[in-house]
Amino acid sequence: MKKSIVVFSGIIVLLVLSGCTKVQANKNYILATGGTSGTYYPYGGAMANIWNTKIDKMNVTAQSTGASAENLRLISKGEAEFGIVQNDVLDYAYHGTDMFAGQKLENLAALGTLYPEVVQIAATKESGITSIADMKGKRVSIGDAGSGVEFNAKQILEGYGLTFDDIKKSNLSFKESSDGLQNGTLDACFVTAGVPNSALQELAVSKGLVLIPVDGSAADAICGKYGFYTKTTIPGGTYKGTDKDTSALAIKATLAVSAKLDKDVVYSMTKALFENQKDLAISHAKGKELSAESAVTGISIPFHPGSVKYYEEIGLSVK
Repeated sequence: MKKSIVVFSGIIVLLVLSGCTKVQANKNYILATGGTSGTYYPYGGAMANIWNTKIDKMNVTAQSTGASAENLRLISKGEAEFGIVQNDVLDYAYHGTDMFAGQKLENLAALGTLYPEVVQIAATKESGITSIADMKGKRVSIGDAGSGVEFNAKQILEGYGLTFDDIKKSNLSFKESSDGLQNGTLDACFVTAGVPNSALQELAVSKGLVLIPVDGSAADAICGKYGFYTKTTIPGGTYKGTDKDTSALAIKATLAVSAKLDKDVVYSMTKALFENQKDLAISHAKGKELSAESAVTGISIPFHPGSVKYYEEIGLSVK
């Protein structure tokens, strides 16, 4: 009888300890971001800091990557738990279309959208480029290979009757693109990022730049064909020497998550992010644009149950 009591007591102790270990275990996660000169990397670092300081035992590391497409593949393969991505690329990956045709990715869910991203098209004054049509035959960087920027460039060129075959294209990061325009090896570049972008700020100060508009019937046609775009304006003065407003198109930066993550973990991270929005805004200017009301718009794939729990808790409807 005593032996049974001892064994039974031991089982209880093990169960209690096991439960404690689960609750107290460190939560180590990777947040895939983008290049170090873009917006994703510092913004991701600011989010990680909120989670790490506001949630007990949380340890999120912001990792520099090739951005959207790579981030979604990392999540799908279990090599990252979170990723900042363009909402259009997230749609392609989840449904296996366009740049992910025949490569539908599994294990993807959405936490919410973060802020608008503007497709900024810059050229040197020496290039003579003042419109998209002028890019024919010119040296143009279209972003990292397989990135959302590359696909934005393809769609916008298409709206003006051009293809990649009509330009001398290069697949370069934002910083490499800025360097190329400064040293004369490039004529123009596409940068899809929050406004202002640090690489373009550097270019504007060191050499000067011309912002190329996307407007008129071409903008209408692009928005009509690709519903994730919205029309926007880059205010004059955003970059040194650009005094006039420039018409542009925008998509949304979105926080994608692994569908396998625990509901309570994602709930706590969603809650911490929005309840500490003011801290995020202090750490990064784009944090001012974060809101729960906006976060539930522009998403075409299922939300993670953990984020749904938070949104419904504050009275927001999630489709």
